[in-house]
Order: sequence, then C-alpha cells, then structure tokens
Amino acid sequence: MSDGTRQRQIRVGETAGGADLKLPVIEVLTGRGFATGKSGSGKSNTASVIAEELLEAGYPLLIVDTDGEYYGLKEEYEMLHAGADEECDIQIGPEHAEQMATIALEENVPVILDVSGYLDEDVADELLREVARHLFVKEKKLKKPFLLVVEEVHEYIPEGGGVGETGNLLIKISKRGRKHGLGILGISQRPADVKKDFITQANWLVWHRLTWDNDTKVVGRIIDTEYAERVADLDDGQAFVQTDWTEVDVQKVQFRRKRTFDAGATPGLDDFERPELKSVSDALVGDLQDISERKDREQDRIQELEAELEKKERRIETLEDELSSARDVSSAAKQMADALQNTETVQSQLPGGSEDLRRLHEEIADLEAERDELQDRLEARDDRIDALEDELESRADELSRLRDENERLRETVSEHESADEDGTDEESTILQAGGDDVEFGYTPVDWDEAIANARSNDNTPDNTPTSTADETARVTTDSEHDLATVLETTDIGDRVERACEGSQCSLETARDVLAALDERGSLDAATLTADVERSRVAVQGLLSELRTEGVLERTPDRAYALSDDVHAALSSPPAASE
Repeated sequence: MSDGTRQRQIRVGETAGGADLKLPVIEVLTGRGFATGKSGSGKSNTASVIAEELLEAGYPLLIVDTDGEYYGLKEEYEMLHAGADEECDIQIGPEHAEQMATIALEENVPVILDVSGYLDEDVADELLREVARHLFVKEKKLKKPFLLVVEEVHEYIPEGGGVGETGNLLIKISKRGRKHGLGILGISQRPADVKKDFITQANWLVWHRLTWDNDTKVVGRIIDTEYAERVADLDDGQAFVQTDWTEVDVQKVQFRRKRTFDAGATPGLDDFERPELKSVSDALVGDLQDISERKDREQDRIQELEAELEKKERRIETLEDELSSARDVSSAAKQMADALQNTETVQSQLPGGSEDLRRLHEEIADLEAERDELQDRLEARDDRIDALEDELESRADELSRLRDENERLRETVSEHESADEDGTDEESTILQAGGDDVEFGYTPVDWDEAIANARSNDNTPDNTPTSTADETARVTTDSEHDLATVLETTDIGDRVERACEGSQCSLETARDVLAALDERGSLDAATLTADVERSRVAVQGLLSELRTEGVLERTPDRAYALSDDVHAALSSPPAASE
C-alpha cells in the first residue's frame, strides 16, 4: 500500500484553533469508536458526517438505525435501506442476515439496517445479531476494512443490566474485530448507561454536550476531572475529541453540518417534503425478495396443511356425534325388542341400522387414517427442518473453529518466522477484498523508541525527576520492594484497587505506573502509556481514578506524580516484626 493510501484522511470539522480536524480512514474503519451527547447536541450529525465522508471516498459501511433517521443519506449516495417499513427498499427478517452481510462486504453496497419498524423487539434483536455474526465470520477470511455503526448502543450493552447474546457479540467485535478489519462505532445519549468495558476499549471518542451528573462523571473518569464541567457548556455540534493516534490528548472541535437530508430533525409546522432518494439496483433487491418469497411459500404450505388437518378433525367430530346418536337409537330399539320378546321384528323396523353403523365406522376409520397421515407428514417436515438447521449450525461452528485454529497457526508461524529473522513481531496485514495490491495494516510499536522519544520531548534524562521540587519531595527507596510493601501494609493498596475497579485496568498495570513514578519522578500521560504498553485512553482513565483516590497528584507542568500520602508511606520506617 502506498504512503498516500496509508495516510488517507477525512475532514469532519475544525479545531478551536481553526485548523481542519482530519481523521485517518484506516483508524475509523477498523478502530473502536464511541460518540455520545444528549439529544440535540449533534452526536447523530457527527455520525452522519463521518458516514458521508467514508461514502464519498468509496468505503462501504453498515449503519444500525434505531430511530429511522439515516435514510437521508440516500439523497446523495446509493445505499440499501432494509427494514420492516414500507419506505424501505426491501422488507427483511433474520433469514436475510447472511445475504445482507454478503451484500455489504463482498458487493461493496453500503447498508442502512433500519430496526425501528419492527413491532416485535426480539425479531429486530435477532436480525442485528445474525447480521453482525455473519460480518464477523466473513471478515476472518476477507480482512477488509469495514465499519459497523450502532445507534443507541446502551440498549444492547447496558452498564447496569444483563448483556444478552447481541450485546456480547458487539463486545466481541470491539475487542477482536480490529485484527480482522471490522471496526465499530457505538453511539449513545447516556454514557453512564453504557458498559464501561466497551468505552475503555475505544481508541477514539467524541464527547458532545452532557448535563446529567452521572454522565459528566464518566467524562471526568475517562478524560480528566476538569472536563466534567466543561462538557456541559459545549454548543450544538461542538465536542471534545480524544484519540490514540494524535499527540494532543483532547481537542475541542466544531463538527460541520451534514450535507444530506436531516431525517432526524424535530418536526415543525412547515410542510414535510421527503427528498428524492437514490435507489439500488433491481437485481440486488430481487435477490432479497427471492428469499422472502421462498419463506412465504413455505409458510403458506404449512398453513394449507394445518387448515386441511383442522377440516378433517371437524369432520371426525361430526361423524363421532352421528355414531353416538346411532348407538343411542340402537340401544333403545334393543331394549324395546327385549321387552316385547320379538327382537328380530323390532330391529328390522330400523331401516338399515347395521349398515349405517358400519358405514359410519368405516368413514371414521378412513378419516382418522388421513388425519394420522397428515400429522405424520407435518412432524416429518418439522424433523427435517430441525435436522437441517442443526446440521447448518454444526457446520458453521466447525467452520468457524477450523478458521480460528488455522488463523492461530498462521499467526504462530508468522511470529516464529519474524522472531527468527529480526526479533520483531508485527500484526497480520489486513488486505483489501478482491486480491488488489491495496493493503491496510498497522505500524508496530517500538516501546523503547517511544519511551526515548517521550523523554526527548520532555527534555527529561533517564531516572531523573522533571523538576527540582520533585527531586526534593521524592524519597529515594530501595527499588520496588518498598513500594510493594506500602501497597500491602497500608490503606494505599485499597485505594489502588478501587481505582483499578473504576477504570477497568488491571492491578498489574497500576503497579507498573506507580513504580515508574517512584523511580523517575513526575511523568506525563504519554510517557506512562509507553512504559506500561497500554492504550492512552485506558491509562488516562487509570490516572484520573488514582487522582480521585488521592494516590497521585498533578504537577504545575500538568504531569503526574505520587501524592504526599504515598511519599510519607515510602519514607516511614517499616513496622518492627513481632
């Protein structure tokens, strides 16, 4: 892939300083994004702007639309609008999921998956789950950069409630989709309602205006406490943008207005005019209609058999009533004949009594045989359907297992070959589907070089505090042993554990951060990120939690240093052993 392609960017707005805000295409398509803001703050406009820029550059994507507000993109771009409403290009159900993934990934058709029109929420949930599952499975082979946009993501991965199958699959995509080329952008009005694990996994975040205390607290934890108040004062379209790929931790940005029709605008008194929308090819819709018609034919046949069975059962009930009446008449005649001691004469006066009984018995037997045959046919059909579904699921699971195993083997071989040649270990290259020479990959991180660059930028020599005040305040200890003792024997260890729980970072990462600060004095977030080899977003969240717990403090040059409590604990003599 050429350098120009690697560095291709999309312009989405302007920074506070008037410079263009440009996002790298590869990071947007394959990364993990999270955009939030209260209603009317501009989060859906931001998602539409990103979609417009990707579509303009020729990259397909799939948008999960929970409110039916993204069809306005069809004013300028040819997209497949699929859902339950008549306004959609095609009405679909879960049985269309695999074909939808094929259309998006293999035929490069952008898709709006509109789940707002389904009366049964379970059907909409199953449709999204199956489409996402097929996207994930296909991307293991294709490795094609592709973005899945999910509106109201808190409905699928809530912080307080249980996460269902669909939510677990979205979390799986956020954790493992990147190496296959499948990225995700989650959008929500309430960050406090979104599972924290999803937010901390994100490597690019957009924070529009938030006013609820629970939501602003999330901002304080992820970015810094000062932004918890500033986020409430943002104007429409303004946001704080936080990414892993820029030197600046947080930028204040004004996103541009989207060019296409705003279907999500609040209705007013003016007449509503639906714009002229671009349509997809008839052949594309025809393939999906074939699936619908095939299902309709199967459903009609089942209903026909059920109606026929019901008709036979009603006829059997009628004949059984007639038989019961005939038996009553026969019994009465026999009793009369016995009383008159002339049974043959009396019974002969009942015209065709025995023949009628035989006829009724025979007709009932025939109908019961037909009913049993119909029931057997229906049961056999159901068994066949169940067997085919089980076989299909088994084959899909086996195929997925074999692909995972094959991929692990390839990665293991690649790692050993790389280690044999030059000692490096790089991620597998993401290739554009179709065998083109265009490749989408990632630059491996040389952590030693990153640490050296961070120190060089700070003009900080190795093992030297960044200020005279730090040199005076810091207590020189005997390596990490004293710090480990403090964490085990004082309440500082409890504070660190609480900070880890709040930031979703491991205790090992927290200890590495504290050890680096104990050894080298105050350090900025970039240097600490390089030291512990975690994402900047995750480390920044941990640093904010440690400040809240009083374990760290900010220096005048906005670096991080151990608090006075920790220094005091480090300088105190160890307790005498009994």
